[in-house]
Amino acid sequence: MAIYVNDIAGGFSNAIEESLKSERLKTELITNVSHDIKTPLTSIINYVDLLKKEELQNEKVKEYVKILDMKSQRLKKLTEDLVEASKVSSGNVQLQIEEINLKELIHQSIGEFEDRFKEKGLQIECKMPKEEIKIRADNRYLYRVIENIFSNVTKYALENSRVYIDMKKEKSKIEMSIKNISKEKLNISSEELMQRFVRGDKARYTEGSGLGLSIAKSLTELQGGIFHIYIDGDLFKVVMEW
Repeated sequence: MAIYVNDIAGGFSNAIEESLKSERLKTELITNVSHDIKTPLTSIINYVDLLKKEELQNEKVKEYVKILDMKSQRLKKLTEDLVEASKVSSGNVQLQIEEINLKELIHQSIGEFEDRFKEKGLQIECKMPKEEIKIRADNRYLYRVIENIFSNVTKYALENSRVYIDMKKEKSKIEMSIKNISKEKLNISSEELMQRFVRGDKARYTEGSGLGLSIAKSLTELQGGIFHIYIDGDLFKVVMEW
């Protein structure tokens, strides 16, 4: 029996070691490939910028340059998100944990997204406790979480609707939820939506990479939080707990 137990323990150790090795190789591969893509992509973006400065007379050529600009910027964003998602999922990020005023961070983020919310006619309804709400987290990465969620809202929320942000504190637990009505039918489960490269719009006509929510979840968990998504009909809701 002792031999069998040792064999099982050895098998687990080998499996974990192989898994970690595989994860490291995957991260290195994604980083290297992304770097190889970034070099020619930078050249494309620079040449597109030069073309935009030219006084082009042909309207069709102007349209082609506009499309090139849009697609190259989207590819750049996808490449950056891919590298970040790879690093975050493997835990390869340096956290600087400090005490953060969560209410202040949310108000600051709302202010930075104000123009984009107005553009889509989105009205923000905030419900927060009167007292300060402080958590221990990395300010830069926590802002990235909020930024990804707000970006998701501006892309997929029903125009001229309300977005609800609720925050509450119960004993040692802090909970924050952000919810909105989707402009498209959400014929997808919350588990599927959390997977990489998956988006709520099956037509894939938006500029999203499908990595934003995955990155937000990984970053929240790395900072000791819990990240959940709930879908009820066309209602989309993100809940974070610390």
